[in-house]
Amino acid sequence: MYIKIYFNDKPLFLCDSIDAELEPYRHHDDTMLIDEFSSHAVKSMIHEMEQQKIHAGILLHTDLAALKKAFWKKFTVMQAAGGLVFNPRQEALFIFRRGKWDLPKGRLDPGETLEVCALREVREETGLKKVHSEGFLISTWHTYHESGKFILKESHWYHMKTGESALVPQKEEDITQAIWADEQKTNECMKNSFPSIVDVVSHYRRGV
Repeated sequence: MYIKIYFNDKPLFLCDSIDAELEPYRHHDDTMLIDEFSSHAVKSMIHEMEQQKIHAGILLHTDLAALKKAFWKKFTVMQAAGGLVFNPRQEALFIFRRGKWDLPKGRLDPGETLEVCALREVREETGLKKVHSEGFLISTWHTYHESGKFILKESHWYHMKTGESALVPQKEEDITQAIWADEQKTNECMKNSFPSIVDVVSHYRRGV
């Protein structure tokens, strides 16, 4: 098993073994592999992932839960939720924000469940009124700096459906477009998106 965490567009895998999916990374010159479990090792991996010459990382330990706990301690962890929404024509909803195609999502408010948060954010960012969840899809993780803090954002994604077609992008959140994308347009959007968004769409497609 593994947990994939993005540093910008670079993946770091926390794993308890190296399976067939991770094997190709092991032999790349620009992959950092650390199989020592200590606070220093975790700190060193975070430092290496911020170096330009490193394009992927593997942090290996037999106890993945312990590895995750140690890694999480190095960050301010933020919970968020969002949705991969489809209309009756099986077109996917994408928003355009700050130069990238994205999926609607946002931070968890106090007292909310993740699913309620995901539905609220979809409604606020796209103008949809009648949208419902079909269930949990996948969680993704990425890191960034904010106000001097190193943030680890844990985003929880839900498969959603709506019968509505009109979309109103939430300009207050820097969303300039909201569109329905068929399969070809979805592929085009993913060429100018975030790796975690590509993972969400790819995960959905594998399960269909």
